[in-house]
Amino acid sequence: MATIKDIAQLAGVSPATVSRVLNYDKELSVSLETKQKIFEAAEHLNYTKHHKNTPTNQKTLRLIQWYNDKEELEDLYYLSIRLGIEKKAEEANITLIKETWDAISEQSTNGTIALGKFDEKQLVALKKAHEHLLLVDFDGADYQINSLVVDFHSSIQKVIDYFLSQNATSILMLAGVEYTKMGHQLLNDPRIAAYQQIMSAKGLPITIIEADFSVESGYQKMKEYLENAHPSFDALFAANDTLAIGALKAITEKGLKVPDDLSIIGFNDISVVKYVSPSLSTIKVYTEWMGSLAVETILQMMNENAPVSRKIIVETELVLRDSTKS
Repeated sequence: MATIKDIAQLAGVSPATVSRVLNYDKELSVSLETKQKIFEAAEHLNYTKHHKNTPTNQKTLRLIQWYNDKEELEDLYYLSIRLGIEKKAEEANITLIKETWDAISEQSTNGTIALGKFDEKQLVALKKAHEHLLLVDFDGADYQINSLVVDFHSSIQKVIDYFLSQNATSILMLAGVEYTKMGHQLLNDPRIAAYQQIMSAKGLPITIIEADFSVESGYQKMKEYLENAHPSFDALFAANDTLAIGALKAITEKGLKVPDDLSIIGFNDISVVKYVSPSLSTIKVYTEWMGSLAVETILQMMNENAPVSRKIIVETELVLRDSTKS
C-alpha cells in the first residue's frame, strides 16, 4: 500500500495536507485543484502496472462523463474508473476525447464510452448519435445498449453473510440517493433492492437510512439517526465508501467504538479507505480494471457486427480491514 509520504511526494504537497484531505477534514482549506492532485495520486499509486500495447492503427474514443471535477472528488468511484479508462487508452495509443453531457462535440470518433447514470431521453439520444456505444456503471439492456455493470446482488450477499457469520443481529443499511442530471429523475439503486430481498429471505428486520452520496451527507444522516431514533444495531452496510466514512465520523462522535460496538462495511474500495481510522472494510470493485475492460470491450465492438447488445457483469471481492471484527 502506498504511504501518505508517497502520495505527498507525487502530489507535490506536505504529508500533513494529504492526511487531512484523505480524512475529509472540513476545517482544512485547500483548492479543488490540490484535492484533485491528492486523490488522483492516491489512485495512481494503488494501481497495478500494465504493459503498453501500441496498435498500428490509432483510434479515437469519446468519453462522456456525468460527473464534473468537483463531483468526482465527492465520489472517487467515478474518478477511479475514469483514470482506468485514460490509462488503458494511453497504453493502447488511443486518442481519448473527454466531454460532459452539456458539451458534447461533433468531432468524429470510433466509439463512445458513457460513464455514469443517464435518463431515458439521454439514452435515446446517445444511441441515435453514436454507432459504437458502451455504458459503464449503468444497465442499458432495456434500450438495447451495451453495458458494463457491477454484480450488486452477489456483493450484498457477501456483506450480509459475513455479518451473520460474526453473529450480527441487526444489520442497518445506509443507502445513497441520486438523480439523473438532465431530467432529475430518481435512480433506483440495485443495492437497496438486493439488501431488501436478501434480508427478507432470511427473515431479518430491514432498516434503511437514505443520504446523498457524500461524506457530509453520510455524516449528517447517521448523526440524526443516532440522536433521534435511539437505535440498537451491531452492523452497518453503507452503499459506498464515502457514506461509510461520514457514518464512521458520526458513530465515533457518539462515543461508540468500531468495531467493538459495531462493524462497518462500505462499497467500492476507493483508495482513501486505507487511510481513515479505523481502516474500512469494504466491497472491492476493481474500478481500474473496469475502466480498462471498457476500452477493450468497445474496441472489440468495433470489429464485430453483434446481433444483440451485450451486458458484462463484473464480480466483486469482500476486503476486510479494521472496521470489522476479525
